[in-house]
Amino acid sequence: QVQLEETGGGLVQPGGSLRLSCTASGNTFMFRHMGWYRQAPGKQRELVAIIIDNGSTNYGDSVEGRFTISRDNGKNTMYLQMNSLRPEDTAVYYCNFYTGINYWGQGTQVTVSS
Repeated sequence: QVQLEETGGGLVQPGGSLRLSCTASGNTFMFRHMGWYRQAPGKQRELVAIIIDNGSTNYGDSVEGRFTISRDNGKNTMYLQMNSLRPEDTAVYYCNFYTGINYWGQGTQVTVSS
């Protein structure tokens, strides 16, 4: 079992920045990859960014160049630095941890609005 705790969502103006954190506990040694997904009202959940166990990263097309995913192995914590936020980035952001089994955080709301 893996437990995930997310923090860092909130309300921000367009062009602003936020940083999300996700801390994993439990059987984290089985880590293969972890990442962030988001779901806006009426839309399907989509990939935001993912970091693989070898350190490589991938991003969704809509966030490439604006968001940065990183991981602190010692703290079992993953971060998503979000810059140049746009209203269309508004969504619930979910942390995902994959060991062969998918684990999901409870989600954190990000709202980009003036």
